[in-house]
Parts: sequence; structure tokens; C-alpha cells
Amino acid sequence: QVQLVESGGGLVQAGGSLRLSCAASGSIFRINVMGWFRQAPGKQRELVATITGYGSTNYADSVKGRITISRDNAKNTVYLQMNSLKSEDTAVYYCVAGRLANLDPLSYAYWGQGTQVTVSS
Repeated sequence: QVQLVESGGGLVQAGGSLRLSCAASGSIFRINVMGWFRQAPGKQRELVATITGYGSTNYADSVKGRITISRDNAKNTVYLQMNSLKSEDTAVYYCVAGRLANLDPLSYAYWGQGTQVTVSS
């Protein structure tokens, strides 16, 4: 069992920055990749970014150049640094963990509860 707890969401002005955190606990050895999905109102879930234990990263085209995913292995925590935020970034952001990086949400066995990010203009 792996538990994921997100934090850092909130309201931010367009053009501003926000950093999301996801702390993992439990059977950490069961996971190889962590990442972030987001779901905006009326839209499907979208994979934002992933990071492996080796440090390999992948990003959605819509956020490349504006966000950075990173990890702190000592804290079993991943971060999503978001800059130059747009109203289109408004969504519930979910931390995920699994064995392989994949665009399919079903590939990730573990999900956090989600944290709301709202970008105002």
C-alpha cells in the first residue's frame, strides 16, 4: 500500500507561480515513477508530468517550458513547480505513482486525493 498526499494548491494570479508537493508513504519500493495528472471542469484527465527514480522526466506539450517536476528521495516527495500560470491551468491536480510512465490513468495504481489549483485573471 502506498499513500500519496498532495499540498500546495490554491488561488494564484495569472502569470504567477505555484509549487505543488506530493509526499509518499507506505510501501515506497513498489513504485518506480511518480507524476501529476490534472482534470479541468468538463475535460478529461491529462497527464502533466512524470519523473522516474532515475530522474527521467516527461511533460505534456501544453506545459513544457512552464513547469518542472522534481523529486526529493530523502523525503519521498515529488514537486510540481508551475510558472507563468494561465487560466487554462485551472484544474484539480492529482499526484500519482506506479511502475511505468504512461498516458493512461489506469497505469497508475496509486492516487492522491487531489489539490485544487485556480488561476485568476
